Amino acid sequence: MVRLVGDNVETNIYQLRDALDMADRQELDLVEISPSANPPVCKIMDYKKFLYQQKKKQKEIKAKTAKVVIKEIRLGPNTDDHDFNFKLSHAKKFLEEGAKVKVDVFFKGRSIIYKDKGEYILLRFAQELEDFGKVESLPKLEGKRMIMIVTPKK
Repeated sequence: MVRLVGDNVETNIYQLRDALDMADRQELDLVEISPSANPPVCKIMDYKKFLYQQKKKQKEIKAKTAKVVIKEIRLGPNTDDHDFNFKLSHAKKFLEEGAKVKVDVFFKGRSIIYKDKGEYILLRFAQELEDFGKVESLPKLEGKRMIMIVTPKK
């Protein structure tokens, strides 16, 4: 016994053989929708067409999801003004394109003692990018690098 639903079928409880015969007459498939129900629920449909439409929906959903691009800009604790401005212009371009920018100051050797310089450079970088993006995560030290992430303004 199965409960049969569908477009060209009267919703009712039928014998399994009768339901299969009805599906054959319409040249469609009998698909079990809810096996845990009592009696199980089946639907008469074109199963290949159903699978195709589901795959198509999944593709659309995947295409609509925004792909987050993260561009990385690396500075040093003693980065000069010219280099700073050069990298700043790159960061502005990245933010205008809609990408996130990960700015990090890399400390080589003993330069780790200038943590405050690194933080100052990152905060200055964030201040210069104020019109183009907002700071997602404030500067934090991870090993030999201090990292800050800037997201584009909508």
